Amino acid sequence: MASVSSLGLSGLPLSDLLDKLQTNESQVLNTIKSRQTAAEAKLSAYSKLKDAVASLQKAAQAVGKTDTFGALAVKSGSDAFSATATSAAIPGQYAIQVDQLASAQTLVYAGRADRTTDIGTGGTLKITIDGTEKSIDLSDKGTSLDKLVAAINADKDIGVNATIVNDGTPGSQYRLLLTSRETGEQKSVTNITVDGNADLEAFLGYSGGGSTAGVTVQDATNAELTINGIAVTSQSNTIENVIDGVKLTLNQTTTSAASLTLSRDDGAAKKAVGDFVKAYNDLLGTIKTLTAYNVDAQTSSALTGDSVARSVQTRMRDALSGSFDPSSNLNLSKIGITTDPKTGELKIDDAKLSKALSENLDGVKSLFTSGTGIGSRVDTAANAFTKADGIFSTTTEGLNKTITDIKKQYDATSDRIDQRMETYRAQFTQLDAMVSQMNSLSSYLSQQLSALNGSKNSK
Repeated sequence: MASVSSLGLSGLPLSDLLDKLQTNESQVLNTIKSRQTAAEAKLSAYSKLKDAVASLQKAAQAVGKTDTFGALAVKSGSDAFSATATSAAIPGQYAIQVDQLASAQTLVYAGRADRTTDIGTGGTLKITIDGTEKSIDLSDKGTSLDKLVAAINADKDIGVNATIVNDGTPGSQYRLLLTSRETGEQKSVTNITVDGNADLEAFLGYSGGGSTAGVTVQDATNAELTINGIAVTSQSNTIENVIDGVKLTLNQTTTSAASLTLSRDDGAAKKAVGDFVKAYNDLLGTIKTLTAYNVDAQTSSALTGDSVARSVQTRMRDALSGSFDPSSNLNLSKIGITTDPKTGELKIDDAKLSKALSENLDGVKSLFTSGTGIGSRVDTAANAFTKADGIFSTTTEGLNKTITDIKKQYDATSDRIDQRMETYRAQFTQLDAMVSQMNSLSSYLSQQLSALNGSKNSK
């Protein structure tokens, strides 16, 4: 609004009056701003509530996985191998001796003096591995050592990697190396030919059936080990499907057998249950904070009385209270998880939970992981709120639209007030000038009358 400092020539309190009008008009803006602030606070509160529901959903998904229950602790007695186990593994102890690691075949070619000059022109490179022939058309790729390395490494199906080593030999220092991309004898190159380029064929050609001039072969090896005295051969240093549910990774050879121990570990299940309980209690705490009402100060929170917050609390509580596994006759209270009647929060009796896992693992597992188990029930209930077109999404979309509309209303109202105040100012300015003129005229007339009276009195 324009300045009103020019008012007051008439002696009337027009500036104060205009300020009061401005303050009165601004009350409407303050009301609109309060609505915007409340809507934005609600939007922020929904974001916090959604995060808490999402955390509970994540915890429910984790506790609902079958692998969470019956996990095995894996202990290796040597750095020569490591292992991981799934719930399909069986507790036990194994003696493992690693006699040989799997390695990849490498073909080392005779040295060349130059790495950038083409060897012949074009051609089709063909490499056979495990009875399968793969080819690369070199007609538009070049045939120098550098170009060959680039073409081979760019082909994801060719089965070998290429590199160049400079061995320092004058006149023949650049040596091409082709190394199988997978370990084991089965993944070795058995044949290399080049069609349409005799020069490159003479350099690259290789036949695994016997010695090939200009090519030094570092043979591939299979991994060889014994497990409890049983000989095992593998194309890879990662070995699966030998011990049920166990994946072995070989790192180095050993001179004697080392132990691998698999033992029951309920720690993972207890942690998952504990995380779930914490996430549920955190959600209740979030809802309590966002919906609280201060009786003394008579102030409400962003979601006091909010239907969405009440719905979240009700649906999550129902998902828990309705959980029961008929096959084992178990519910949460029977495995040591109870509800505080005052706060609604869950409490864990650690000893009772440990006993339930030890004595009735399958029943506890079913209670959390079955199709109607706690994990699935809570996940489904939470998903109604957190999914892309869920309750939080539609609610926040509506709030954002409301905030946008309020901002438009605020701007429009502010413009109308500014225009109205300008009208008031113009009117007050005219009034000020008119009264000022009338005051001047009044003063003049008073002076004239005083002068006449003085003249009469002097006679």
